[in-house]
Amino acid sequence: MPQPADKPELIIKGVAAVQGVAQGPAFVFFRDAPKVPNYPVAAAALEGEKLRFERALLATREELSALRQSIAERLGESEASIFDAHLLVLEDPALIGDTLKTLGETTRNIEHCFFQVASRYIKFFAEAHDPYLNGRMGDIRDVARRVLHHLAGFSVRTLASVSDKRVIVAEELTPSDTASFEAGNALAIVTDGGSLTSHAVIMARALRIPAVVGLLEATKKISYGDEVLVDGHDGVVYVNPSVDTLYRYGNIAKERLQLRSRIRAEAGLDDVTAGGAPFKLSANVNGAEDMPAAHENHARGVGLYRTESIFLKNTDVIPDEETQFRHCRELLEAAAPERVIVRTLDIGGDKPFGALFSDAAAEANPFMGFRAIRFCLENKGVFRVQLRAILRASAFGSAKIMFPMISSLEELLDAKAFLQKVASELRAEGIPFDEHIPVGTMIEIPSAAVIAATLAEHCDFLSVGTNDLVQYMLAVDRGNGRIAHLYEPCNPAVLIVLRDIIRAGKEKKKKVSVCGELAGFPAFAPLLIALGADSLSMTPAAIPEIRYILRRSKREDLDNLVERVYASRSPKETDTLLRDFANARLR
Repeated sequence: MPQPADKPELIIKGVAAVQGVAQGPAFVFFRDAPKVPNYPVAAAALEGEKLRFERALLATREELSALRQSIAERLGESEASIFDAHLLVLEDPALIGDTLKTLGETTRNIEHCFFQVASRYIKFFAEAHDPYLNGRMGDIRDVARRVLHHLAGFSVRTLASVSDKRVIVAEELTPSDTASFEAGNALAIVTDGGSLTSHAVIMARALRIPAVVGLLEATKKISYGDEVLVDGHDGVVYVNPSVDTLYRYGNIAKERLQLRSRIRAEAGLDDVTAGGAPFKLSANVNGAEDMPAAHENHARGVGLYRTESIFLKNTDVIPDEETQFRHCRELLEAAAPERVIVRTLDIGGDKPFGALFSDAAAEANPFMGFRAIRFCLENKGVFRVQLRAILRASAFGSAKIMFPMISSLEELLDAKAFLQKVASELRAEGIPFDEHIPVGTMIEIPSAAVIAATLAEHCDFLSVGTNDLVQYMLAVDRGNGRIAHLYEPCNPAVLIVLRDIIRAGKEKKKKVSVCGELAGFPAFAPLLIALGADSLSMTPAAIPEIRYILRRSKREDLDNLVERVYASRSPKETDTLLRDFANARLR
């Protein structure tokens, strides 16, 4: 529809977060702030306040668990696991303990005590120099708001109230905001803040809702009911679009609809470039429950099995050997005859586990602290149970073992030696397992990237974890909206490191896979394959489009792309080169 005469077209540039184009009236969402009363409580009533707090925590847990279950059923465990961080906040002994301590010291009502403590935590996270803590601020704010609403006796306002098709405009959205959309009612998402890898964007991508983030003042420039056109490909939002803009995007929409049909028709074709060179597109999964989506999108096996998902299903209890064996065996059988790369426990950082990390809050910088392989090598009992489970499961399918967050050769050798010790135990017990199971390492820390060739000499394959590698290389937390513009995978330093890692693997005649968000970006995937990556692992939904692009890529064109990219010193120019290459094959 043409814009009203008194409302000229307004164009706002942001960050393209989820591809797609959508148009509709705006629903400007401002989150309600709970009113927090403040009154004295008699000593005799303090136990009653503690009981109210316990009930509010329980109600919040039930609410978030139901939301998690709903998302698991609709989208799968990978997306549902986003809510594990929220549930962990409810188990934080420091947050709960400080609240009860404040109650005893001040004898004020429990919601006031909780609000004071939560506000102190949020302020600390916001001002911390640690990017991990900055990024987790949103989790505690969302959970605290829910607890306060339950203490007040009414529910949190959600976007479930959007009863017709609207473009959602907000300062920022939480994963629970995004998950609460009624099917089809959210046409697109537009936010002032946010980043490409924020939890809300990951959720929007899974729901296939176009999104543009980082618009800074969208909520001030867009009014309720304004007609809004959102271009999630180029990161542009048109407010009250002109007739010319609508006509142009109408033609674009028809072309993209036809393209989607062609991509679906070719989803099951072979993984070969236009010149016949093989590549492999595999899936990132949290368990056997994600395999239907992997099969539907014709994934060639599993490039990343996140075994910590077993632990995060219940953070109060460490899963025993039989539980871990059962989960791993079910996945291997569901993926057969394709191979599954099993990443050992990657707990800590953004995935603390209550039963193992009760003192995690004491770490000043947990994202670069006691986590992943560091935790496992110092907790051999936990590590032994997991390795036994994985090795036992390997008798029922095709598996590889991969160690995360390796930072030195010594760590890799220690992990391999312990694996051999566990294998010897099983052999002595007469328990069958794959005697020749391949062992690899993730390259996701700059120190590992520098010695990639040395590490490759001591393992069977390398896997580049791009999410952590990029953020560690650039010292930018990928979940922090305030510095999202600095998370730039096209930075020359990142590109040089990626090239050198893949080259090191090739020189040592070892397979190199790439996982993380970059592997699943249609514009970036051709460069990774051009550099020599043997396989890319991604969310299953991303596979058909990337396969379509790569099947139309000739060797000489890929070589030319590499030459042009590495001649560029401008991230913006590089990004344009990559997008143009992919788009030329999507026509």
